[in-house]
Amino acid sequence: MEVVHLNGESLKKLAEQKEKAVLIDFWAQWCGPCCRLAPVLEEFAAKHPEVIVGKVDVDEHPDLAAEWNVDTIPALFFLRAGAVEKRLSGLMSCEALEKQLGLSK
Repeated sequence: MEVVHLNGESLKKLAEQKEKAVLIDFWAQWCGPCCRLAPVLEEFAAKHPEVIVGKVDVDEHPDLAAEWNVDTIPALFFLRAGAVEKRLSGLMSCEALEKQLGLSK
């Protein structure tokens, strides 16, 4: 699946949906670890079509970052059935991300 870029309305809809798991990345273009995490998230999205992967640019949407209590980036939120199951931060490999989320293949 493709990584989708989110705004306020699309983030709300995605976070509330219950059919698929959701991984949300809060990031910024100036953030080195965020930029290095981007291809990892693309790889993850391709390997896990059962998970919707979305990105929120904290510079474009500081209100969303505040609403989600993001104080460091990259910040990842893993949701199932509309609830945050896990919150992660920092740069990691696809394999480490899969392990953290219990999705190792």
